Amino acid sequence: MRVAVVFGLLLSLMLTGMPISIALGLTVLSFMFTLTDVRTESVALKLFTGIESFEIMAIPFFILAGNFLTHGGVARRMITFATSLVGHWYGGLALSGVVACALFAAISGSSPATVVAIGSVILPAMVAQGFPKRFGAGVITTSGSLGILIPPSIPMVLFAVSTNTSVGKLFIAGIVPGMVLAMLLGATTFYRAWRNDYPRMPKATLYERFDALRKSIWGILLIVIVIGGIYSGLFTPTEAAAVSAVYAFIVAVFIYKDLKLRDVPRVLLSSANLSAMLLYIITNAVLFSFLMTYENVPQALAQWMIDQGLGWIGFLLVVNLLLLLAGNVMEPSSIILIMAPILFPVAIKLGIDPIHFGILMAVNMEVGLCHPPVGLNLYVASGIAKMGITELTVAVWPWLLTMLGFLVVVTYWPGLSLWLPRLLGM
Repeated sequence: MRVAVVFGLLLSLMLTGMPISIALGLTVLSFMFTLTDVRTESVALKLFTGIESFEIMAIPFFILAGNFLTHGGVARRMITFATSLVGHWYGGLALSGVVACALFAAISGSSPATVVAIGSVILPAMVAQGFPKRFGAGVITTSGSLGILIPPSIPMVLFAVSTNTSVGKLFIAGIVPGMVLAMLLGATTFYRAWRNDYPRMPKATLYERFDALRKSIWGILLIVIVIGGIYSGLFTPTEAAAVSAVYAFIVAVFIYKDLKLRDVPRVLLSSANLSAMLLYIITNAVLFSFLMTYENVPQALAQWMIDQGLGWIGFLLVVNLLLLLAGNVMEPSSIILIMAPILFPVAIKLGIDPIHFGILMAVNMEVGLCHPPVGLNLYVASGIAKMGITELTVAVWPWLLTMLGFLVVVTYWPGLSLWLPRLLGM
């Protein structure tokens, strides 16, 4: 009954249009100070200890690195490189968009940033080449979501902070599923382009491919620096984030020179605004997690599922349904910070690997970004393509069905997520 009061109050505040972060904080504080005997000092202490995690520092650095690269012309060079590789296949420019999204996702850690950076360049080019606008928008909206699964991923950092899971292991575990999903989205794109005889581009020569690689190598090297540095033990994920921010600044300002020094303060301010918003959500989510633990919600939920004989197969099905439903009303950061502290202890009690569970949540967040009513990628792509949300929702369905099929595979084949970390002895 007490838990029902918590969720009832939270839902009521959200329905008023109040930001989720504020609704979360008001719900927790109202409940604690009226229906529990938790001391104010305990709440303050929990807030402090909850956000002093060293891993949280990775979030503003990865956001800053992504902003430098988004404004620094890296996306345009990656599109050119991707086009030189696959542009001669059916739907060549669309396939280039998938490859470019995968590459850019691996250096930005943000899905909306990937949609903006790649979509703003490639969508107009696709329309000019004769592709239907719906087709191009569907490709970029869904391929841009790879920013959540392919490391470095900000939602993965949030999951790690919420559950005390290794960020490094999550990053490594996301590589293979991310590559597989990119290939599946590419296969869907190729099939539809082949079936409709969409335009192809002339096959690039070996020299053109080498030249495109040479021009984009500074951006691609960031992938090697972050992942290679973490795996080799040269630095922690947080240190990797700081290194990536400095590296992205140097590449954008002094090597590519697409970002002027006078524009740097604007990029810093934009990054600070987004970081502050996420940290505020984290702060309130820490309180919510504390309240759930105080009320023994995870323990009671785990025991109930065991008593029902649900098992890990049924539990993961329920988790997927819950997360997909949550994706209808919340953005990924809020979903992870609210749901992970509740579901994670149950998953552990049922013997589910924590890294596998983290990847499963990441894939669910990808799907949530691409369907209404609050799919953030839809709104970003809508602004770029000048299309209505309803029209864009119809456009993404072929790729969204591919992602849902992939979600089933990730859910019930843990080896897909765990193979690489185990191979590397992590």
